Amino acid sequence: MKPVQTGAVRARNNGLCGDLARVARAAGWRPSEEEVPWCQPYVFATPCSPQRAAALERTRIDWERLRMAVEQLRRRYEVVLVEGAGGLRVPIVGRRTMLELAQELAAPVLVAARPGLGTLNHTLLTVERLWDCGLTVLGVVLVASQPGRWTPLMSDNEATLRRFGVPVLGRLPYAPSWPRSPRRAVRFWASHPGTRWVQKVLHELSHKSAGSPRQ
Repeated sequence: MKPVQTGAVRARNNGLCGDLARVARAAGWRPSEEEVPWCQPYVFATPCSPQRAAALERTRIDWERLRMAVEQLRRRYEVVLVEGAGGLRVPIVGRRTMLELAQELAAPVLVAARPGLGTLNHTLLTVERLWDCGLTVLGVVLVASQPGRWTPLMSDNEATLRRFGVPVLGRLPYAPSWPRSPRRAVRFWASHPGTRWVQKVLHELSHKSAGSPRQ
């Protein structure tokens, strides 16, 4: 689920939209009509922070509505993946940010980071802040958002993050087919030798959900 989607247009049939629709297509999953509002409580057209997008559409985001949407899904599914928007300190409503939402949900956090220039400062600050707040960092994934080979700088960034104790799970290579054909992109990632770490993460998630209360 994605608590707040910005830069997205609601589907005409009141189904999933934006990034969430692509992820659902890739997974071959279709939520029930009742579940759709829980999966995407808020959808705004302007691509900016949730707080500003809501203000532009003269809407105020209800924090309790976000929390209850997650709880409704947790009652139905063993694992619920909650995708943030824009980064850890992006404001949602008032002074509450994605960080406060993660704390509210008490969920382990998976951090998506750029592999290139600038990632060391951003990623270290994000991970250290999560640790300071007592949250579990499931790991960091370095996501290539542009075509091209993995450069020596990217490799050095990955090694540096590991040296600072950051749990880097692995890399996710660039997949140009993602916007048009999400399932093709997933098949590409699944067959790529650099994404074997994904199977380990899925195994750990399934093991945790089987041996503990639903997350």
